[in-house]
Amino acid sequence: MPNAVAILNLLYDRGRLLIGAGGVAFAVLLVFINLGFLGSLSETAGLVYNQLDADVFLISPLSTNGTSTDLFSRDRLYQAASYEAVDRAMPLYVGYVAWRNLETNQQNLILSYGFNPQDNPFLLPELRQPSIMESVLKRDSVLYDVRSLDKYGPAEVGMTAEANGRRVEIGGLFTLGGGLAADGTLLMSDQNLFRIMQPRTSETVDLGLLKLKPNADVDKTVAALRRELPTDVNVYSKAEIIERDRRHWLEKTAVGFIFSLGAGVALVVGAAIVYQILYADVTKNFKEYATLKAIGFRNQFLMGVILHEAVLLAAIGFIPGLILSMGVYQLILISSNGAIPMQMTLSQVLNVATMTTGMCIVSGIVAIRKVFMADPADVF
Repeated sequence: MPNAVAILNLLYDRGRLLIGAGGVAFAVLLVFINLGFLGSLSETAGLVYNQLDADVFLISPLSTNGTSTDLFSRDRLYQAASYEAVDRAMPLYVGYVAWRNLETNQQNLILSYGFNPQDNPFLLPELRQPSIMESVLKRDSVLYDVRSLDKYGPAEVGMTAEANGRRVEIGGLFTLGGGLAADGTLLMSDQNLFRIMQPRTSETVDLGLLKLKPNADVDKTVAALRRELPTDVNVYSKAEIIERDRRHWLEKTAVGFIFSLGAGVALVVGAAIVYQILYADVTKNFKEYATLKAIGFRNQFLMGVILHEAVLLAAIGFIPGLILSMGVYQLILISSNGAIPMQMTLSQVLNVATMTTGMCIVSGIVAIRKVFMADPADVF
């Protein structure tokens, strides 16, 4: 019975219904966008690490994350390589270089990784092609990420550009993405990186990659290396360093705070809109609610009517909000060339649906106080 009254109340004023549903849809859209960016932060934290053929990572304790690194001595890699569980120790050099698009003369910083081609620590399928590795060995040749934004120039083999003022040629393409840390990425040999980023040398390393022997225990190896290596280098398993970067982005930068705050603000805005709609309904039909009380209906019935209206508004507004959010996710994915992996999961949809319903119920509870004040004497 309360459900039928709630439906009739909402349908009686179609304009108010559309405004309420639109407010809920807008709140749902904002929540999905903010949660999507938060999810992409977690996803991109492991983007590069998951494409590295390494089990254990060495990094300076002064490094904030895998793309903003402080240097440590290459001697630490030699020390780690002497441990019996370690099969290979590989240095990885990381830095940002000024990339100039010669067609537009536009210059932007681009994230660059340098590695020893003989080690080839990357699991990217493109780097398993002999022709690609031949181009890596060439002087002033770089590999270009096809997910880099258009401002860096066309992703075409043979194109030339300037990196820190040095003329380089795109010798091959790969697909990776820099996530929120960078919107363009280069791979190159360590020697080419040293030429571009002078006076960088091989004596210092940004990331140390350790590939363990088959059946070696990763956790025991990490614990042993932590005991044996000096404190100027930290040792992590792959899962640990991904979690370290994820926590950095979510907890130690403004980015994570802004997106979390954005989701909260969206719920508050949505709750305010729903409250206004329900409060207007109560105010407009105040005498009718008083009449219901006069003929014997209790406050519980009136509460059921308002709460049913709140839940119906949540359901009606959630569907278009969900559809709009799916479109925005695809738009962000396309505009970033896949570098920002906005993915909508079933658990995310269920969580937002629950938050939306809760938001509307809270608004209904606040608005219902006026109904309790309805006096049957107001009918006369």
